[in-house]
Amino acid sequence: MSKDLGQKGEEIACRWLASQGYKIRHANWRFGHKELDIVAVKDNVLHIVEVKTRMEGHIDEPADAVGRSKQKNIVDAAEAYIYAYELELEICFDIIFITMSGTAPENIDYIEDAFTPYG
Repeated sequence: MSKDLGQKGEEIACRWLASQGYKIRHANWRFGHKELDIVAVKDNVLHIVEVKTRMEGHIDEPADAVGRSKQKNIVDAAEAYIYAYELELEICFDIIFITMSGTAPENIDYIEDAFTPYG
């Protein structure tokens, strides 16, 4: 995946989440070499959102696009984020999977609570 496609997907994801009532706190928040694509809050829940963007015709499933190693990096970065901002919110790890058709999103799949830190 090109960096431009990934960036475009993250911009689309931020707009979509905002349209659904999420307050975007950060995009591309970094902790060392680990990154959180989107950090948002809705209904007093902190949502850590991993964005996966693919061109139409790509066959992997959204949940399969975030393996155990990636999940561990996300959880580590989320812990650092919570510590850095002294947050006391319930946390939810989500995936938003965007399928592009040319330069426009063809489909947006949002999987709330896609994985748990230790499961």
